[in-house]
Amino acid sequence: MKIIQWILIALIFLSPFKANASRDTDSYDGNIFPIYAGNGAIVPPQTTLQESLKNKRVAVLFFYLDDSSDSKAMAPIISGLDLIWRNNIDIIALTTDELQDKEKSDLRNEPNYYWNGLIPQTIILNSDGEVKFDKNGMINIDELNKVIGELKGIDIEETTFSVESFNEYNSIISEKEKKNKNKN
Repeated sequence: MKIIQWILIALIFLSPFKANASRDTDSYDGNIFPIYAGNGAIVPPQTTLQESLKNKRVAVLFFYLDDSSDSKAMAPIISGLDLIWRNNIDIIALTTDELQDKEKSDLRNEPNYYWNGLIPQTIILNSDGEVKFDKNGMINIDELNKVIGELKGIDIEETTFSVESFNEYNSIISEKEKKNKNKN
């Protein structure tokens, strides 16, 4: 009987189980930020929208679902913003599961005031809480950087970034090229 138990235990641990996570499907694979962006520190958000507005900080609201292929594709871009702007802005990534059944709020310090019901949705608020950018779907990181740079008073037009996939699940943000404004 002991031999059969050991054989069963060995089969369980030695049998190859395939991971079924896929960025291009609307399947639930777990939290998208550690899986597809390599950055689980984004969720839960380090700050709330109320704190961000109170502290007059530029904030990026990102509404997503873990089982959305579009949200999975945007996760590395939001993670890249965190790498580039780390302590200069607030990134507030919120799953819309808890917002689905709520009525739209009339209060600017509530996330469902800004959410339009579609995902993924990326919103950039200036330090006064005014919406300066609001788009659904895939967005180029350079477009987001330009808006954030303008709000922070930083000229970042000399540098462009790209999102490069280094395996099936994770991506990395890298500097593509430096543009030279003073070419002769």
